[in-house]
Amino acid sequence: MKVILKEYIYKHGVAGDVVDVADGFARNYLIPRGLAIKATPGALRANQKLIERARENRERLLAMENEAAAKIDGVELVLGVKAGKNNKLYGSVTTRDIAAALLEKTGVDINRRRISERPLRELGIHEVPVRFSGEISPVIRVVIVREEEVDAYQRGELVDSLVELGFQKRAGEEPEAEPIEEPQAAEEAAPVVFEQAEEAEAVEGATAEA
Repeated sequence: MKVILKEYIYKHGVAGDVVDVADGFARNYLIPRGLAIKATPGALRANQKLIERARENRERLLAMENEAAAKIDGVELVLGVKAGKNNKLYGSVTTRDIAAALLEKTGVDINRRRISERPLRELGIHEVPVRFSGEISPVIRVVIVREEEVDAYQRGELVDSLVELGFQKRAGEEPEAEPIEEPQAAEEAAPVVFEQAEEAEAVEGATAEA
């Protein structure tokens, strides 16, 4: 179904864009929530000004993404966890955990799907890319130590779990981070001031399978 977007919709466009979406996604999610209207000839005429402003909306969204990316680039997140003697975590640090810690520290709320990392299952210092569509490709530093070591690390002390893994730098200094795999091609992303992504994806996926 062809619709006119009334707001930014993750992976689809900004307010004023005329796009094709799955019929179920339009009927069950976008239109009932007032996020889009069916692109009938009458609607296209009535919303001509909104359609003409789509380029301005895209530029404004890009500026917001660049601002958010600059704010989180290089941020260090320190997470205390339970781990065994082999430095393996009892569980994992997920992209949801990282997104929550990033929000708490910076106030920037990003969709966890933008975090280019599988669940982290070992102690250490991990460089984690975040996918944005703007000019900046932010990378955040996720430091995973044992629960009882968090305070010492934040005071700038070396902690045993990192020393054992070969990290010899103190908190606040440039770490000798483990190599990471190249992230997959970046997808379009946005600050969560516009995000309804997870719910929208769930609805779209369900309607596609129906």
